[in-house]
Amino acid sequence: MDMYVPSFFVAQSDLEKYDGVSTGKYTIGLQQRSMAIPSDAEDIHSMCLTVVHSLIEKFEICEKNVGFLMVGTETLIDEMKSVKSVLMQLFAEHGNTDIQGSDTRNACYGGTAALFHAVDWVESSNWDQRLAIVVIADIALYDKGPARPTCGAGAIALLIGPNAPLVIEGGLRATHMIHAYDFYKPQLHMEYPFVDGKISITCYLEAVDQCYKLFKEKYTKKHSLSQFDLAHFDGLLFHSPYCKIVSKAVARLFLNDYLENPTCHSDLNNDSEKSKLNLDKKFNDKEVENYFLKISKQTYKSKSEASLDLITDIGNMYTASLYCCLISYILSKSPDQLKNTRILMYGHGG
Repeated sequence: MDMYVPSFFVAQSDLEKYDGVSTGKYTIGLQQRSMAIPSDAEDIHSMCLTVVHSLIEKFEICEKNVGFLMVGTETLIDEMKSVKSVLMQLFAEHGNTDIQGSDTRNACYGGTAALFHAVDWVESSNWDQRLAIVVIADIALYDKGPARPTCGAGAIALLIGPNAPLVIEGGLRATHMIHAYDFYKPQLHMEYPFVDGKISITCYLEAVDQCYKLFKEKYTKKHSLSQFDLAHFDGLLFHSPYCKIVSKAVARLFLNDYLENPTCHSDLNNDSEKSKLNLDKKFNDKEVENYFLKISKQTYKSKSEASLDLITDIGNMYTASLYCCLISYILSKSPDQLKNTRILMYGHGG
């Protein structure tokens, strides 16, 4: 893996002052310190070219040994011409134009979709023994308003092939997709999206619930387990438009485990505070949310917090956010600590 982040940053504390909001609204409320901003000499093409060129150099990849190239992004310069076609300059100059793949655009989910396509190619009968590269990049921009502190930018490149140090376990993808207008860009002449924050958060947490439920079914069946909970994983990583939502996602998983099997958190059964809650009101109930945020805090700190070290300063990377969290989590551990580590990852996008 390799990563590129623009060199310009805006401190969230400065943005709080500029926007005239209360101190801590962004730094505490969103748990963000700063956000990366591209210079006027950068765009999505230059960022992707930079990160792929860096990946090739660092890992001494022969350009002719790349047979698949996927790009996940929702940042457009041209409504037709793909970012992948721009990246082909790096390979065509070495005589390689025989590279499958394309761009995939599905809001913040596009990067995960691109990764799945690349993995599927390596596992397929079409694989020709060459490597795949996945490029996941975005520039997150918002107009003045409540969403603007969730800007950010960055690009990540992943090398996909056999005998990888990080293994994606097969047969365990869980998907939940519905139609919703929580985040969309209908005006093609402008870069800013329309966002309904309340609906967006509900969509995110509903998808967390549904994906986790389906994942548990597949995981227990594959591994012949009668029970399953978060204890099976060393790391819990999530798409992170802002850091605060990750702690809410961990709390949701904690709640789901308890509702399915109260014995996995038997210490809660006699908790007088918990007994006052109506757990049927799973969404938009602050009492339920705050209670499970509190009791899942240690799980969050041990399994998720380290994954947010980079995102806290970079901000929202759209498609690349989840994979920035993966890099951050890996950097927080020693090689010995990473041995036999199992990580659960959640990607999200409109």
